[in-house]
Amino acid sequence: MITLTESAVKAVSRFISNSDKPAGGLRIEVTDGGCSGMQYGMKLESTEKTDDTIIDCGDVKVFVDPLSLPMLDGISIDFVDSLDGSGFKFTNPNAVKSCACGSSFSTAANGGAPKTCS
Repeated sequence: MITLTESAVKAVSRFISNSDKPAGGLRIEVTDGGCSGMQYGMKLESTEKTDDTIIDCGDVKVFVDPLSLPMLDGISIDFVDSLDGSGFKFTNPNAVKSCACGSSFSTAANGGAPKTCS
C-alpha cells in the first residue's frame, strides 16, 4: 500500500489543476541513481499503463509500475512546506539506507549503483 498524506494529496491536486497537459494521475517510480543507489521519481501522467498498479488516494490516482511496486510497498509520502523549502518527503519502510537528500535510498534486495545526488 502506498499512502499520500492529506498535504501531499492537496499539493498533487494543485499541480494537476495548474498543469498545461491533462493529467489523470501521479506516477511514482524507482530508478537507479542518487548517492544511495536508487531514487524516487514523480511525474504527472495523463493515463496509466496496462501493467500499472493503480492506487486511489482520495482525489489523486497513483500509478506504479510492477518493478517499482515492491520497493514502494508501505511508503508514506508527505508534502512539507517550511522556511527551509518545500517538497515531498518519503518515509519508506523498505529502505535500509537513505541519503540526506531524502530522495535516494537502497533496500536490502536492491542497492543500485550510487551516483551523485542532484
